[in-house]
Parts: sequence; structure tokens; C-alpha cells
Amino acid sequence: MTPYDEIAEIEADNECRAWLIKVLNAKEEIVAFVSSRRPGCPEGEFDGYLKGSFNFCISATLTIRREEKVKNEVQVLENLREKTKLPVPRVSSWGLTDESPRNLGPFIIMDWIKGVSLTTLLKQPGKSEDDHVILRDDIDNAKLDYVYQQLAEFMIELSRLDFDAIGAITKHSDGMWLATERPFTYNMNDMAVTVSNYPVDTFPSAPFRTTRAYLEYQSDENLTHLRIQRNLTGNPEDARRRYIARQRFRQLIPKYCINNNGPFKLFCDDLQPSNMLADPDTLKINAILDWEFTHAMPAQFSQDPPWWLLLKGPDMWLEHYSMADFLARYEPRLQQFLHALEQVEERSPKSMDVDDVYWGALHREGDEVLCEEQQRAMEELVEGKMEDVKAYDKECKERGL
Repeated sequence: MTPYDEIAEIEADNECRAWLIKVLNAKEEIVAFVSSRRPGCPEGEFDGYLKGSFNFCISATLTIRREEKVKNEVQVLENLREKTKLPVPRVSSWGLTDESPRNLGPFIIMDWIKGVSLTTLLKQPGKSEDDHVILRDDIDNAKLDYVYQQLAEFMIELSRLDFDAIGAITKHSDGMWLATERPFTYNMNDMAVTVSNYPVDTFPSAPFRTTRAYLEYQSDENLTHLRIQRNLTGNPEDARRRYIARQRFRQLIPKYCINNNGPFKLFCDDLQPSNMLADPDTLKINAILDWEFTHAMPAQFSQDPPWWLLLKGPDMWLEHYSMADFLARYEPRLQQFLHALEQVEERSPKSMDVDDVYWGALHREGDEVLCEEQQRAMEELVEGKMEDVKAYDKECKERGL
């Protein structure tokens, strides 16, 4: 074997070391440069180093609108701490990129909460970390009932938060919480980062006022995605199937567009056991984390059966198992969850606001027209109620109330 020239080797090592130091000191500048050369100029985050025999790489995670995403999440956390009893961490400080050390990016500083991932406590034991995450077969039903009841309580509390538009929420100076900003969803972020040349200028610039308008935007997004992503489909038959599916989605919007005018509900599509910390002994949930991409959304979003009852959603499940196997496992757990939901609802205070429920969610234009008999009975009722309130006000005065 031919010997190396040791002097040349040392000089080469020194030159390489100087170059590496230069690269390491410029990592944020490099990430910004990479971001500027990507379609739509998404913001980037340093994500580590990779090296081969002849190459040294900086890995950058690209996200679009990082500051918007962090600001939205902070607002959601503040709203939940103010309006609910959900166990969410307290935010002690947060800020944007120009407030962070060396302009690393937007940040959130929050309380550390002790606990173990709920998924870890519920999943089937595996031989390695790479094993599929699924709900364990031998789980104690009483323990799972307790977990499901806690999750049902969280969902019920979220359902009580009403908003008049679809989008990101903010707190106004008068203390009112409103959806005043556009929705910036996980799907939008994914499109901008992973689909080359996706036209981010087609993203919404304001909140949506109706469910139909939002679903139609989603339909446009689906069709744009189909047109833009070059490798989304590999043969004519698959392309036709995808086109038909996305057009049919749009055609079905009027049929399934319920609660068109709201009220809209706070919805987190990542509300799942992997983002919850629990006591390993009691299974009491101590924290719910990761509220990014949470917005006021159509009420039916939060009324769908939870996808995480088996820990793994149906889309991921079908990569390794059949639909028949998924349903055989899922349906018994769905019934168990619905029973837990009923138990929680029975313990919850009963609402007397049937009028608000009707006018907010059930009324349709023209429904206020009554038959002649109902109209006559209504006017009699109105006259009687006015007499009632006069008598009530008089009695309150007499009692000094």
C-alpha cells in the first residue's frame, strides 16, 4: 500500500477544519440562503448535520410563516387557560425571530410539566422503537374508560367555545376572543414546503365567514395540488381517479355543508394521546401539548369520531393492515368512547339555552314561517309573557331587588 504524505495530510486536515469552522459559524445564513432559493421562499430552521466520505451537509427544515404559526399557537393556549379547565402549559414568554438569541427563530417559553406520553402508556409493547404504534390488545377496560372519559371532557369543553368565523383567533382589547385572522393549516404548511412551485399566493388572506366558503377553498386547494405536484400520479387511470374524487368532493359540499353560518368551534386535528402527558400510575392526563395549527373551524370537524382511538389513524393503519382488520378493532373502541362521552355528558350541567342552540345551529331560512294556528298561539304567548315580565319587575321592586 502506498504511504500517505503525512505533511500534505496534516495541511489538508487543517484546511478542512478551517472550512468546517467557517461553515458552522454560517449555518443560519446558509439556512436562510436555502430558504430564499425555494419556491415561495419558506422560512427554514437548522435541523442538524450530515456527512459522507466527500461531502458535508447542513439539514434544514423548511416551514412557511413560522412567526404566524407560533403567534397563533400562543393565542390558542391563552384562550384555553382563560376559558377552559384543560391542562395546557402556562406560557411565561414568547417572541418573534428578532427577539430570539442570534435571530434563531420565533420561540415559546412554557412551564415544564411532569408526565409520560399517553401513547407510551397505552401502546402495544414492541421489541424496538420502530415497531408499529397500536393500542395494546390486553389493555384493562376500566383504565381505558378512565382515559376516554378524560378525553371526552376535553372535547366537550372545546365544543363550548364559539366563534363567528373560521380562522386563527385573537384577543381584542375589550377582552373578546374572535377569529380575525386567516386559517394557516398544517395542510397549507405542507403544501408550501413539500410541493415544488405551489402558488402560496393562493392561500387565504382573511378568515372565512361560512362553512361553504371554507370547504370550497379546500376544494380549490385539492385541485391545485393535483395540477402542481408533478409526481402525484403515475398513470392515466390514477390521474382520472384523483381528478374525479376531487371534483366530487366539491360537488358534495352543498349536501354536507351543515351549520353553514356557525357558530364555529375551536378544533385541533392533532389532539391525540401522543401529545398528552399522563401520570404513569394513575393515567391522569397532566398536560395537552402541541396546539399549533389550531383554529376556529366548522363544528362538524370536531363532531367526527376520533381517529386516534387505536393510537394510529386509518390512513397509517392501512399501510400495514386491511380495512376489515381496522374496523374490527376500531368499532368496539368507538362504542366504548361514545359510552364514556355519554357518561361525561350526564355529569355535565344541563343547558336551558335551547333557543340559542336552535337559532345558532338548526334554523334554516324560511323555518320561521308558522301555520295560522301556531301564529295565533305565538301572539297569545307573547302577550302573556309581556304581562309576566311586568308582574315580575313589580315584585322585584317591592322586594327591593
